[in-house]
Amino acid sequence: MNLAALFSGGKDSTFAIYRAQKMGYAVKCLITIMAQSADSHLLHHPNISATKVQAQSMNIPQILLESKSDKTKDELELLKQGLTRAKKDYSIEGVVHGGILSEFQKTKFEKIAQELGLEVIAPIWKKDQKQYMKELLDSGFEFVISAVSCDGLDESWVGKKITPQNLDKLIQKSEKSKFNLSFEGGEAETFVTNCPIFSSPIEITQYEKFWDGYRGRFEILAAKMKNNAR
Repeated sequence: MNLAALFSGGKDSTFAIYRAQKMGYAVKCLITIMAQSADSHLLHHPNISATKVQAQSMNIPQILLESKSDKTKDELELLKQGLTRAKKDYSIEGVVHGGILSEFQKTKFEKIAQELGLEVIAPIWKKDQKQYMKELLDSGFEFVISAVSCDGLDESWVGKKITPQNLDKLIQKSEKSKFNLSFEGGEAETFVTNCPIFSSPIEITQYEKFWDGYRGRFEILAAKMKNNAR
């Protein structure tokens, strides 16, 4: 089955593509929507422009759309336009969704897919969070925290690469501060720099960090594929 993938550049959407390919599906294109601001309840906001490099490393065509509104109905209409285009240009029959726990997102995406006659593939839906985070690292996924917005995570986590060592610390902080370990509730966002479906790791060559005392973001200003492609 040919699929389009909803792609934000974070760990969940990238891992969902990886799992879908493992399951035998053909991911023909990526659909990425640039949210107007971080206030979106449906879309990721940080570093969407850098997803172009990730798409290049995966060698998957990307449909990149820019939202002019944070209203969910407007974002969903834009998503529908993207899927309609993917159906026409890439003959897709379904869509990959990287959600884990958000019933809100899943319901909205499924409604649009149903309207377009597309099947929804959700490879990581309801996965155990600890098991999932460990599986990411065991599978060779490398990612950094691109935004932080919750109690328990301070400025030191902004831009931090997640390793087995600091995953243990993250688990402890999650249990103490009661935030969602996989960040499904918007506690943090991520950017994948390497994984098994990349032809080359992503090198972040220029960035800025911002912190307001509670929230922070790691803004990628420039990124490229490394020369030592595997």
